[in-house]
Amino acid sequence: MVKLWETAELYLWNLIHRPGLADLADILLVAFVVYQVLKMTRETRGSAVMKGLLLLLAVVGVSSLLGLTALNWLLMQVLGNGALVLLILFQPEIRNALEQIGRGAKIERVRQKEHDEDAERVVEEIVQCMTKLSRRRVGALIVIEQKTGLKDVIENGIALDANITAGLLENIFEPNTPLHDGAVVIRGKRIMSAACILTLTEASGVSHDLGTRHRAALGVSETTDALALIVSEETGIMSVARGGKLTRHLDARALRQLLEGVYLGAATTKPLLKWLPGRTGRKEGAQ
Repeated sequence: MVKLWETAELYLWNLIHRPGLADLADILLVAFVVYQVLKMTRETRGSAVMKGLLLLLAVVGVSSLLGLTALNWLLMQVLGNGALVLLILFQPEIRNALEQIGRGAKIERVRQKEHDEDAERVVEEIVQCMTKLSRRRVGALIVIEQKTGLKDVIENGIALDANITAGLLENIFEPNTPLHDGAVVIRGKRIMSAACILTLTEASGVSHDLGTRHRAALGVSETTDALALIVSEETGIMSVARGGKLTRHLDARALRQLLEGVYLGAATTKPLLKWLPGRTGRKEGAQ
């Protein structure tokens, strides 16, 4: 570790006093390796160890600049004998990295397959929940976050941060329960919060017969690129609001196609809305 620190100091000196193509390439390679290491240790116990190591290196540099000889000597002794400790602490991450290097593109294909399978599961869970609530005529409002962040909406609800399952969503919208009123906000493949309060649409062309859920769905779709799914409490009709437009009378097939466009990129929602002639509008009554 002492040699590593001395090498880092030499690199910094070269960067300031003698930059060249080889030096720039070397720095870029080191930056890439560091980025991959940070990416690999993210959301693992190794990330905390990495942060501690970086903090220790920063203290060593500061102590050297300030002339704190005793503190610098002590820290350098720790770093000088820390290589074996680092190998032990990062053993799972090192093994995972070596496996990735050995498997190459196969790992990426496996991860992509797992991602697609997980996305398909999420789509099926939402479709299953919506269709069951529709048959039972239980009102529901599910907002799926897109590129525009919904942090303010998430924070005004009850935090959940849970996996998406049909059973959990059904329980949330079960009548006479604490989380029944309001919207559920989904970010990616997680239910972030429930009982969220949305701003109602102020558009003048909205029918007075539309209920609060539909008005709230239109409101959030007018100000963000979010996708809002609604189940009417009175009729059981499934609807979707996007871009300030309401499309009603969705069936399970249309809903699945819509969600696949969001999670799998298999289809876009615009052609889907056109595929539903006569079902788009704001003058149809529903609660």
